[in-house]
Amino acid sequence: MRRIGIDVGGTNTDAVLIEEGKVVRAVKAPTSEDVTTGILEALAALGRTGVVQARRIDGVMIGTTHFINAVVQRRHLTRVAALRLGMPAGASLPPFCDWPDDLAEIVRGGVWMVEGGNEYDGRPFMPLDMAAIEQAARAMKAKGLRAVAISAVFSPLDPSHEQQAAAIVARTLPEAAITCSSDLGRIGLLERENAGLLNAALADLARDTIAAFEKAIADSGIEAPLFITQNDGTVVEAAQAGRLPVYSFASGATNSMRGGAYLSGLQDAMVIDVGGTTTDVGQLRHGFPREANSVVRIGGVRTLFRMPDLMSIGLGGGSHVSLDPLSVGPLSVGYRLLKEGVAFGGRQLTTTDVAVASGRLDLGERARVKHLDAATCTRVFGEAQRMIEETVDRMKTEAGNVPLVAVGGGAFLVPDRLEGVSQVVRVPHGDCANAVGAAIAQVSGECDQIFRDLTRADALAKARAIAADRAAAAGADRATLTTIESEDMPLAYLPGNALRVRVRVVGDVAAA
Repeated sequence: MRRIGIDVGGTNTDAVLIEEGKVVRAVKAPTSEDVTTGILEALAALGRTGVVQARRIDGVMIGTTHFINAVVQRRHLTRVAALRLGMPAGASLPPFCDWPDDLAEIVRGGVWMVEGGNEYDGRPFMPLDMAAIEQAARAMKAKGLRAVAISAVFSPLDPSHEQQAAAIVARTLPEAAITCSSDLGRIGLLERENAGLLNAALADLARDTIAAFEKAIADSGIEAPLFITQNDGTVVEAAQAGRLPVYSFASGATNSMRGGAYLSGLQDAMVIDVGGTTTDVGQLRHGFPREANSVVRIGGVRTLFRMPDLMSIGLGGGSHVSLDPLSVGPLSVGYRLLKEGVAFGGRQLTTTDVAVASGRLDLGERARVKHLDAATCTRVFGEAQRMIEETVDRMKTEAGNVPLVAVGGGAFLVPDRLEGVSQVVRVPHGDCANAVGAAIAQVSGECDQIFRDLTRADALAKARAIAADRAAAAGADRATLTTIESEDMPLAYLPGNALRVRVRVVGDVAAA
């Protein structure tokens, strides 16, 4: 098995070639403003040794920040038609009601609410008003809307109303990108609907981004299928990633955690990924990032879907350093480090300059930072240590010391001894752990549903079957599927022995 893993960060674009489970070559290239150019340069650097052209490549796995950056920066977003199936009970809190005003103004193309949806156990809540949906679709067409998000009450239990509504809308708007919230899972209506709206708003950007990635791979002379990494440390085929881009929001930090687990051999540990701009801290469980079970805000929007439980701080290799008074970050020079850093002839003092002055790094020209004495360097590294210790402590779920895997290009900021940490583990190719995590990623499937009138064993078995079907649809080999998460919760105040079950399975990418 030979794969290329690529991760596009705020500072660098990393690429690795993995053959039979071993890293053959790892390279870095500065991230370009259009991102695609950086990918081309990284692939070219891999190819200069001949290892790429001389071998058949089974897959190219790319992690990208394109989609979350678009939401955070309010750029490249498409106006969305919101169609909710839940009247009359669902009228009090309409779509976009809890969005930041500036983002809602950009994305909101119109809101239509009609009768439909289901009860918690899948029974119809109201009959689906097909005539109203047809009328809404005509209104969407008149407004020139090209993206539609459809949500219904308890649709993860029974998606039929959303699917019928999507078929009706597609007849009137055949070119529209339609997102059904049931494809994004989880029970809560508003948060699931918000995820669907964000997904639909990214439809055009996702199409263009995936096309650019495919062109970059083709232009590099590589003939291999393209996969995009997701928030849970797994991958999907490019076509499905283009349909559900929100699943790739947090893939960068997740790739680093998976790469750290793979390179260190640890399946349960804390992982700290220090990049050029930010530091992300998370926890590995069975080799995968611990998932967030609470609401996650994306660009100020409340969502609840598959996201890793991470804490990020503004600390990295390009972080601005002020000496009087002492402060480190959160601003960063990012990919402009080689131009703006003092050690490289620039005027902005960064953590990398301090590391060069102290002898931790051999970069740039040390003579340019000779004015930074040992005491000053110690103060800066002490502040970085304080920030790291506080973040690690907040992310731990149990008392006592735990191992910590340090990865990322800025891992020189992590000292060998930390409060609450039993051992700081450094791994080979740790500065490209994000690309390694992309290259070794598997495919996942998830089920989060309420079952009634079933025994616990039968409900778990049914949930596992649903999760397996979804993994196979995403490109997994059924024969390799294993369950990595399984939890169930009795719902005491609901009739029919109601049980909420969440199951996640992973498996290897199916052979082409």
